Amino acid sequence: MQGKMKAAIQRKTGTPLKIETLPIPQPGPGDILIKVTACGVCHSDLHAIDGDWNPGPVLPLIPGHEVAGHVAAIGAGVKGFRLGDAVGVPWMYSACGQCEFCQAGMETICKAAEATGYSKPGGYAEFMLADAAFVARLPKKADLYAIAPILCAGVTTYRGLKRTKVRPGQWMAVVGIGGLGHIAVQYAIAMGMRVAAVDVDDEKLKLAKKLGAEFTVNARKADPVAAIQEKLGGTHGAVVTAVATQAFEQAIGMLRPAGTVAYIGLPGGKADQIRASISAITNWELTVTGSNVGTRLDLNEAVAFALNGLVKAKIQKAPLSQINRIMNDMRKGRIVGRMVLDLA
Repeated sequence: MQGKMKAAIQRKTGTPLKIETLPIPQPGPGDILIKVTACGVCHSDLHAIDGDWNPGPVLPLIPGHEVAGHVAAIGAGVKGFRLGDAVGVPWMYSACGQCEFCQAGMETICKAAEATGYSKPGGYAEFMLADAAFVARLPKKADLYAIAPILCAGVTTYRGLKRTKVRPGQWMAVVGIGGLGHIAVQYAIAMGMRVAAVDVDDEKLKLAKKLGAEFTVNARKADPVAAIQEKLGGTHGAVVTAVATQAFEQAIGMLRPAGTVAYIGLPGGKADQIRASISAITNWELTVTGSNVGTRLDLNEAVAFALNGLVKAKIQKAPLSQINRIMNDMRKGRIVGRMVLDLA
């Protein structure tokens, strides 16, 4: 497909995105070209454009890794797709498929992996390329705006919850009820867990309660560790979707003996360090683990929860032209739920 497209692009780290007219990319072997309908705005996009991580993104950068749209062109060697098929693109653009991690079903930590909207151009554009082997297949009638956040916020929190090994009927603390956290609450409940929600914003805690959290605590008004230990005896697991260093440290203290916390949120810069009690972790046999997005299997499972109506992101649509305003709102913590760019 020849022609031009609009895209939000950054040519120098730390500068605002600019809307430019660019050539529509052409699919090579193994690629599909996607006409983007919707792209969720993730906090990781903000880290990318602000240059918070090392190594930084590949420039020029088109962010966006919660992409839903339709197949517009098909590259050589691609099988199983037709023009017009509904598809989704997650953070994991591709992995090598050959290393020990890929072979063990842990492709999320493949050292040769590529990241959508970071090392590869993403979905803040009317068209984008994707590796056909790593896209999610979606039903024709799927609500692409609603499903877009599931492709990152959904699969990421779902995998994190699984990695805690918390069983149905046990307590899960969800720390941070933002774009990821409000989805984590829903997955935890759909998986049979009892949820304690922690945030510093009463409106977000009200949302968590509405979504089924049984216990909430505002960490700005009370010590969440003391509250959870006193009321619940600690939680069996915790997932941290917040980005404040203190939240990661406190989550360890929320656990009951033998509990596991999965770190999901990613602070930037100097905030990327924590202090923890070695004796507490050792004496109570606690586990602190990282959880990095999700495999293709996680992706398909997470999408199935959403398509079956068990998980639904709270979204607000906005045009691509408002992307810098959205980023400023995200920096200030003003967004409840998930912003989704409307590129149809």
